[in-house]
Amino acid sequence: MPDRTYDFVLFGATGFAGGLTADYLARHLPAGARWALAGRNPAKLRAARDRLAEAHPDGAHVELFEADATDADALREVAESTRVVITTVGPYLEHGEPLVAACAAAGTDYVDLTGEPEFVDRMYLAHHATAVRTGARIVHACGFDSVPHDLGALFTRRQLPDDVAVTIRGVVRSNAMVSGGTFHSALGQFARVRQMRRAMKERNEAEPRPEGRRARAKSDRPRRDRNLGLWLLPLPTIDPFIVQRSAAARADYGPDFTYTHYAGVKNPATIAVAAVGFTALMGAAQVPPLRRLLASRLPRGEGPSQQRRARSWFTVDFIGEADGRTVRTRVGGGDPGYTETAKMLGEAAMCLAYDDNPPTAGQVTTATAMGENLTRRLINAGITFSVLDPVTGKPGLSRR
Repeated sequence: MPDRTYDFVLFGATGFAGGLTADYLARHLPAGARWALAGRNPAKLRAARDRLAEAHPDGAHVELFEADATDADALREVAESTRVVITTVGPYLEHGEPLVAACAAAGTDYVDLTGEPEFVDRMYLAHHATAVRTGARIVHACGFDSVPHDLGALFTRRQLPDDVAVTIRGVVRSNAMVSGGTFHSALGQFARVRQMRRAMKERNEAEPRPEGRRARAKSDRPRRDRNLGLWLLPLPTIDPFIVQRSAAARADYGPDFTYTHYAGVKNPATIAVAAVGFTALMGAAQVPPLRRLLASRLPRGEGPSQQRRARSWFTVDFIGEADGRTVRTRVGGGDPGYTETAKMLGEAAMCLAYDDNPPTAGQVTTATAMGENLTRRLINAGITFSVLDPVTGKPGLSRR
């Protein structure tokens, strides 16, 4: 898009996750990159730019856009001015659709941090066809939801034979705090279970399936994994659906692909505690006063200190099985909810803007839109993609 004024416009830089993303972009954008910050509060935007200028020499040159998330004209102007829009403004079900609509209409690439299945499904139904027509790539879930799982499953699939049925399970472990934005989004989704199921059903009816192939995301019961030495707790997140859609879109996942998704815990008692806690949280989310009380305990736009984030880590272990062969891989990094999420989002935006990616359009996943290019970027940025010994779990081939 040589006629666009900017390479990137970032919404949400005045918030916590958005501020970390702005910091990452300021440190890692190539020389000559053209970008801007957008939001509804001019004073907060100027303060965000001043903070960038203190930390990064080029921060003072970032331009500012005043644009409210509900102002269709302002959002259209932003979308038409840039190659890629980046947004950290959630919950996305409340604030996200006008910006997606503007990008789809303008043929502008879009990335966000959503982990909200209903939002993603509704955006597919409303704007996928427009984005296909204009050439826009609408890529949701470009943070910890769901980059490590999506690209990790692709990395694992590439270690197995072609043209055979494959099953992969992903197992997440972390010591990090849940982000405020993620918690608020989860509460919103728990309060809208019927609407979420309806949106999923409507999308399943409208979305074409791959011809002559099968791609599934399966749920499972808690169980012991002898390969990992962990108890597995099924995770009701967006991640398995993102992996499934990547497998449906890419023929190189093979003729029959199945993915299951878990949290890994060492103590089986943790499963019972988690089940009770999840049930209580689901119940409380149905009662507005209780939902508001819970939301107040972990405000949006705030996050842990740099010292706390420096102590945080995540791993996603993958066990892939095909044609009698088993492989074990791992994606790992630092603080998943904030530091690494800002890295993933920033690298995804740069990958769309600068890399020679496969020709795609519409609502697509990270593995479909960027795949190996984004994996390479993340390895260069310090996130590990490793092949491990299936029995011992020790590194076989580690890529950084």
